[in-house]
Amino acid sequence: MLRQVELPDFGEATVEPTLDRHIFEARIARARRRAEAAGFDALVVYADREHSANIAYLTGFEPRFEEAMLILAIHAIHGRESTPALVVGNEGWGYVDISPLELRRVLYQSFSLLAQSRSESPDLADVFRSEGIDVGTRVGVIGWKYFIEGEGSHPERRLEIPSYVADTLREVTKDPALVTNAAPIFMNAQDGLRVVNELDQLAAFEYAACHTSTAVKNVIFGLEPGMTEYDAVRLMKLQGMPLSCHLMLSSGARATMGLPSPSSRVIEQGDRFTTAYGVWGALNCRAGFVVRDETELPEGIRDYVDKLVAPYFRAIVAWYETIGLGVRGGELYDIVHATIGDPFFGVSLNPGHQIHLDEWVNSPVFAGSDIELRSGMAFQVDVIPATGTDYFTTNIEDGIALADDPLRRDFSEKYPEAWARIERRRAFMDEALGIRLKPEVLPFSNIPAYLPPFLLSPNRVMTMKST
Repeated sequence: MLRQVELPDFGEATVEPTLDRHIFEARIARARRRAEAAGFDALVVYADREHSANIAYLTGFEPRFEEAMLILAIHAIHGRESTPALVVGNEGWGYVDISPLELRRVLYQSFSLLAQSRSESPDLADVFRSEGIDVGTRVGVIGWKYFIEGEGSHPERRLEIPSYVADTLREVTKDPALVTNAAPIFMNAQDGLRVVNELDQLAAFEYAACHTSTAVKNVIFGLEPGMTEYDAVRLMKLQGMPLSCHLMLSSGARATMGLPSPSSRVIEQGDRFTTAYGVWGALNCRAGFVVRDETELPEGIRDYVDKLVAPYFRAIVAWYETIGLGVRGGELYDIVHATIGDPFFGVSLNPGHQIHLDEWVNSPVFAGSDIELRSGMAFQVDVIPATGTDYFTTNIEDGIALADDPLRRDFSEKYPEAWARIERRRAFMDEALGIRLKPEVLPFSNIPAYLPPFLLSPNRVMTMKST
């Protein structure tokens, strides 16, 4: 039901967690162990500006303008233990120092932008050979996704990296079957290295979520007809943190698409409206109508709350109250679709997914999934109705993490400021919204499950409580 609720100030994030050298060294070591167990002799991690999460996870470095590549030998090369080689272009050369690791930088100027010098770097085949990749070497390639059965023949050989890199690897090893996709080591939904996070990484995600959720909150509470979409974005007071996706804000007919960037369009009374803001480790989204109450909606959809928003909110509450350690992804899928599985709601994407530096790593939430959720996983509560009707949509997208007793204890001791915010959010969700979380569920958003369907009445929100 709709009820007047005062959204508390959960506190500003003032202590930014950082990841030290030891965390990255441990990640490199884990990656080597996983690669060796999978039978690889070397890992090649490719990155460009948009697809940089895997290389950033391992090194703290991500390309800004160019491409880059990390070559990680699993065994000693030429009788010596190999320091990871970071292959960069002209503009990446000086940026390597952003990494706390000891890395051997290798200049490969074809990674550079057009018209820049190509006169000082070796051939790519020679780069690979110098790093121990040669005839008979089994190479695991990591880009930004992997392929499964049904996506063509030999899906393990499909590489989502540039042809000139993949072709060279196949030429050097002399056997295309030796060059395969190793992204599951990092991104599989059950135990990928990037889906089970360290304490410090989770704390960094909470810090990020404070900023993204507060930005969306500022829009919800400051939105007025007559503003342009650009004016609405200015309400966010953005911090300049690295984006995980383009900022989305749109109104009127464009809002139906969900993904547009803001424009100079003037927001009008009665408009559809949606906004989403995501940075490394966090994203928040809300959608609704630019009205004060149902009387300002078109006559045919004045049952908007009863028909769409209320069942949607019940499904979200069920998701929140079900998720926990050992829960199978299929259970979350079933509990959402039991409530809003009717075709009217148009829920076609996974109802919830894992998040990291990239906005979507993978999802264990699909029909029949027996993947058990684990401590250290970070999730987006992300269930998107796409009705395709005048009812438009509604949306709650916030971040949470799962943490067992030892991880919760360590979190509270090392990051007391963040832990206090988490506890206040849990209390608000229980006492004001009637959502009872398991102890291991840590809400990261400063608008936790806070859903005002009528955006000009931002304190009138959905709740399970009657008083």
